Amino acid sequence: MESLEEISKDSAHGPPSKPPASSLTVKEIVAARHLRHCPQTKRTVDILTHTVFTVGMGCIWRFPYLCHRNGGGNYILMYFFMLLLLGVPLLYMEMVLGHWLRVDHLHIWKQLVPWMGGIGYASMMVCFLVTLYNSIVVTWTFSYLISSFSSPVPWGYCPLETVNASGISCLQAGPHQYFWYHTTLQASGQIEEGGHFLVLNLTAGIFTIWLLLFLFMVFGLRVSLPVLAGFLVLPYFFLLCFLVRSFLLDGVAPSLQRMLKVEVRWAPQASQKPVCPPPAVHPAPLPRPSAQLSAWTSLDLWRQAASHTLYSLGLGLGLVNLPSYKVLGGNYLQVALLVAVTNLATSLLATCIVFTIQGFWVNNSGHICVEKGISKLLRLIEKGVLSPAAKPPSNMELQPVSNYLDWIQSLPEFLSSQVVHSSPSCSIRAQDKVMEGPGLALVAYSQVISFFPGSFFWAIIFFLFLLALGLNTLLRMVEGITSPLQSTVPMFQQYPKLPLVVVCLAGFLGSLVFTSRSGSYIMSMFDDHLVPLMLAAIMTIQTVTLAWIHGAWRFRDQLFIWQGHLLWSFLTVLWCGISTPGTLALLVLCLLQLCRWPPGSYTAWNSTAGQEVQQPHQRSSLTWTILLSVLALLPILAHPLSHCDFFSWVLSPKSHLGSHLTRQNRPAPKPVNWPKRKLVSPRLGNPSEVPKFSLPYSRTMDLTSPWNVSMPSSKTTNTYSWVSLPPTFNRFQIFKRNTSVSPWSESSSRMGPLT
Repeated sequence: MESLEEISKDSAHGPPSKPPASSLTVKEIVAARHLRHCPQTKRTVDILTHTVFTVGMGCIWRFPYLCHRNGGGNYILMYFFMLLLLGVPLLYMEMVLGHWLRVDHLHIWKQLVPWMGGIGYASMMVCFLVTLYNSIVVTWTFSYLISSFSSPVPWGYCPLETVNASGISCLQAGPHQYFWYHTTLQASGQIEEGGHFLVLNLTAGIFTIWLLLFLFMVFGLRVSLPVLAGFLVLPYFFLLCFLVRSFLLDGVAPSLQRMLKVEVRWAPQASQKPVCPPPAVHPAPLPRPSAQLSAWTSLDLWRQAASHTLYSLGLGLGLVNLPSYKVLGGNYLQVALLVAVTNLATSLLATCIVFTIQGFWVNNSGHICVEKGISKLLRLIEKGVLSPAAKPPSNMELQPVSNYLDWIQSLPEFLSSQVVHSSPSCSIRAQDKVMEGPGLALVAYSQVISFFPGSFFWAIIFFLFLLALGLNTLLRMVEGITSPLQSTVPMFQQYPKLPLVVVCLAGFLGSLVFTSRSGSYIMSMFDDHLVPLMLAAIMTIQTVTLAWIHGAWRFRDQLFIWQGHLLWSFLTVLWCGISTPGTLALLVLCLLQLCRWPPGSYTAWNSTAGQEVQQPHQRSSLTWTILLSVLALLPILAHPLSHCDFFSWVLSPKSHLGSHLTRQNRPAPKPVNWPKRKLVSPRLGNPSEVPKFSLPYSRTMDLTSPWNVSMPSSKTTNTYSWVSLPPTFNRFQIFKRNTSVSPWSESSSRMGPLT
């Protein structure tokens, strides 16, 4: 038996033993846990950030009014199909591109196809224009928030003023709609009127919004994980409360049926019966009526559903997450599906509220509203609030509505003002659709808030939350514009705060056009024509570049090198066969809608009649839309011209203009800087060793460039550039693992880890 001394001597020459767990400090243990959980936390934050961004962009305010304007169930069904066929594949494409190349959206397309690098700059300009008209939506929310600090809320009753045309307009339209058009917007009758008059409350609000954005960006405000989770949970809390309260109102069932109804038009074929039919032993069967979906033949309905899919998911704006980590297991498809499902669920919940409120408005308009007004006046007279002179004549509720208005105008001035102020929150004009404009969702939410006890408290909390959600969306857009500028422009690298000043100042000045009396009509034109056209153009060019110029199957092979497993082949089929033709068809529909004759119409406010009317667009307004679209998409055409030898003949020695500059002394084009990362193979366990892939027929792949495939030969070596792969390239059995391994070199570390 060995002694303790011999054992201690042998252990002294052996490998050093691990220190006991008690020797680790609390700080080291906490740091180790933080490093272990940091990637998972970062992944959760980025997923929640993009999910909250999609909810804030179009689910709460844009989808409900588009669905109501286009008939309900037909639009929902079309949007569902567009979300599956266009939204999810394109969102997955942008996510994979960002995580694979690990650069911002200005450099993604430069690295993928160098002469298409202008796509990133065009996306940034489109994002700036979308930020402009989203800022006015946030300003509307801010205006409602300021008005909420009064009890009762001001949109629940007509203002106490002299009865004139505006007072009659409040009775005809209802206090909620009157507050929107007269108090918040101070809207003019047409888009050509009142463009040079700025509304004071909207101008102050837009200045406050851009000032807050600038301060948040300068001080580096970052939304934490609990706040993001609250932004994702609180919408459902408010919307569910509003939905339960709206279900207790009148007219809920017909409105929900209209929302979920898919209109089917039966068109039976007319059979001509002769005067003296010949006798027949076996008479021919009568023709069956043919079913035809009437709404599915509307190209404008398809255009609006597809364009809202791009808008709600933030596609084409360059705002999809570009983090420095890799999603565990490469489940980008699951993330895209999660974002799409959340988007659809929030949109449907908000649309249910808007439709139920519209049903309440329609059910309580006309003679029902007059009866409620008369009964309320009688109760106030009995309580002594109003004088007996305000008692309406007998059988007034059985007479036409115009007689009720004439009686109110015949009263003394102070008494008629009190009668109008005491009228219920309804419209005395019988209407099928009370409101259709972009502010429909805000007006509907404010109406259902007025039914809660302590309505001003609910209004403050809800509009404060909407303001925070809108500011988060604007922060994401401004960051998507300024961050690439800070990393690209040398001047902005020296002065990182300068792009924030430039973008916020330009955003404030550009947003002033929406604060005029016709600003809501200009915003509606942006929303209906300009933004869909630009997003369709950007996504068409992106899908064509990836699927056909670069090659969807080649991209699938490159992702195999990066991820270690093949991409689902059905996605490449969607990119090539459905997404590319779908975005191209959407672009054609947007151009046809913009250039058709006669031009389309927009929803305007007629203050005299107290109702919304349809006004035709002027050709000059649509010309400005086309001009802005061309300016936003101009970098896509300008970038290849600035990087190609387009003027080779002019600059050649044969030309007198280019005799001083020959081809030999021209500066060589700068090489593309590919991201360099170390390749780690978990199967080998050693970071310094990577598998050597071999291609069929002794082909070898050069990993120094993502798309160079070399075929060694005894005489020459043929290298296939990014323009095209060899025709015999086998896309399904391109990699075979050899038993031998080769040491890893830093020069071939540009494709990322094989995990």
